[in-house]
Amino acid sequence: MSKKINTKLTKLIKYYSLINHNLIFNNIAINRYQKNQPKVNEEKVLDLKKLKSKIIEIKDCKLKENASKIVFSDGNPNSKIMIIGEGPGANEDKEGLPFVGRAGQLLDKMLNAINLNRNNVYITNVVNYRPPDNRKPTEGEIMRYLPFLNKHIEIIKPKIILLLGSTAMRAIINSEEVISKIRGKWHEININKLKVLAMVSFHPAYLLRQPDQKKFSWIDLKMIREKLKSL
Repeated sequence: MSKKINTKLTKLIKYYSLINHNLIFNNIAINRYQKNQPKVNEEKVLDLKKLKSKIIEIKDCKLKENASKIVFSDGNPNSKIMIIGEGPGANEDKEGLPFVGRAGQLLDKMLNAINLNRNNVYITNVVNYRPPDNRKPTEGEIMRYLPFLNKHIEIIKPKIILLLGSTAMRAIINSEEVISKIRGKWHEININKLKVLAMVSFHPAYLLRQPDQKKFSWIDLKMIREKLKSL
């Protein structure tokens, strides 16, 4: 009996001698749900940091004065698809990330429906600070932030831009059409000599108020899914 125990003990000693004890006894919790973070080009990371710094340095901006923090972006800078919304709301202003409130939760579900998520899209807004009382950005505010947005697009170099809502539509494709007439169509746009395909669709906040319009957003999403297959 004692011989068997000694044999097992010898085997255990040999086994543990092969293992890095730091992996067993350190104080760092094992994250079994850690996702593989995509490697991003260092130059792109630097350019994004510079752009964010320039926006933070804006002077005499009512949006900035009334906001808690900048809401710059979320997602994967290597993504082929860039999503542009209107501007931060109360939840986004608190968290410092775009689309984290109820509209953001709906956006996540919409993306999941076409096998996408925040790890394989890139998300930002036309303006980077919350408009007071969640109002729409004024024309002057849109024009002030547009050069930053164009630079943002130039850095990310997406193949597809999904424009959510009328503010994003006006900023990027300069259209005054109602979304119901312009959605579901591809628009080839030029941003600082960069050619990109753009699709206009309803903002998730609008879909929360008008859920019967979700069927049209689903058509738009399916078009994006098919286009991504060919890129």
